[in-house]
Amino acid sequence: MNSLPNQPTSGNYGIASLYCGDLDPDITEANLYDKFSQAGPVASIRVCRDVVTKRSLGYAYINFQHALDAERALDTMNYELIKGRPMRLMWSQRDPSLRKSGVGNVFIKNLDKSIDNKSLYDTFSVFGNILSCKVATDERNTSKGYGFVHFETQESADQAIVKVNGMLLNDKKVFVGRFMTRKERMETLGHPSSRFTNIYVKNFGEANLSDEEFQGLFDPFGKIVSCVIMKDDTGKSRGFGFVSFETHEAAKAAVESLNGNELQNCKLYVARAQKKNERQAELREKYEKLKMERLNRYQQGVNLYVKNLDDVIDDARLHEEFSVYGHITSAKVMTDDKNNTKGFGFVCFSSPDEATKAVTEMNGRIIVSKPLFVALAQRKEERRQHLAAQHAVRTQGMPRGF
Repeated sequence: MNSLPNQPTSGNYGIASLYCGDLDPDITEANLYDKFSQAGPVASIRVCRDVVTKRSLGYAYINFQHALDAERALDTMNYELIKGRPMRLMWSQRDPSLRKSGVGNVFIKNLDKSIDNKSLYDTFSVFGNILSCKVATDERNTSKGYGFVHFETQESADQAIVKVNGMLLNDKKVFVGRFMTRKERMETLGHPSSRFTNIYVKNFGEANLSDEEFQGLFDPFGKIVSCVIMKDDTGKSRGFGFVSFETHEAAKAAVESLNGNELQNCKLYVARAQKKNERQAELREKYEKLKMERLNRYQQGVNLYVKNLDDVIDDARLHEEFSVYGHITSAKVMTDDKNNTKGFGFVCFSSPDEATKAVTEMNGRIIVSKPLFVALAQRKEERRQHLAAQHAVRTQGMPRGF
């Protein structure tokens, strides 16, 4: 049997708690009670749920009355099927310092898609007591090709790294190493942008490049490991592709030399290839930054709302009319999908004093043939509250039915 790390002994008659993960969303406390009561008396069971939707989060905590019963369940029921899914059991570790310390934690990559949690557990359990074991999966429950094993001791982890790193598992050579946090990876290996070898190329669909012509663009920069144009079901180019170089220096030179170049009336886009989650994180960061900038503009009172604009006024004319009051960071006339003006726009100044002066001088002034309405821009929520307050004042005391 596994030794019990940080768990009460049977002599203490304390509650021994197990974490049960990878559960089907429809699993209930009753289902789990029926399953685990076979191992011994169960004190309580809690399926963790979303606070709002009350849907299961896919994991639960099983509290036994006796530690030996919890240990029996862990040894005999780990990875058993429940509603068609293998459940993943481990001791419930409420102390986050153990999970976050990195002690005994091992990272494994280049795993064959057929290797699941149980296979990984069986492979590494010979080196020592395992606290947790997990193969990373996508939303379809398909392996991402990497996983983590957390041993009770660093000695077990070190032994696993020495023995398994470079071994063939299901005919694939795996990498096994010490788990590093994102911060540690950045400090040790540097940012991905400083060591990339794969590049992404797009915007050449109309050039009708052959595979040989495409590779010929990149041959001058260094040895190419692989080069591919992505194609549809009919074999036609989708206008983008990937090139993998042997060295970072070659990939960097290709990006710097070819990005923005014209090729048969196509302006090439050449950049470091990014993983989907990295692109999404980068886009989220940009979005949050823009959101904060917009919020700051409203809070600082530097953004003006201008309406009743004549149809002939464009961005340049709007900028010109307001530029006498201070430094403008942006001036934009809003247009529809056919590029026709909507009759209003926004002007953003660099300071609140300049914006206030522009409101005072420009509100009501006739430009071309219409008097402008100029005011400090408000967020949608603020406008809605302001209009609701105005409506309440107007209807106050009005007889019912009007």
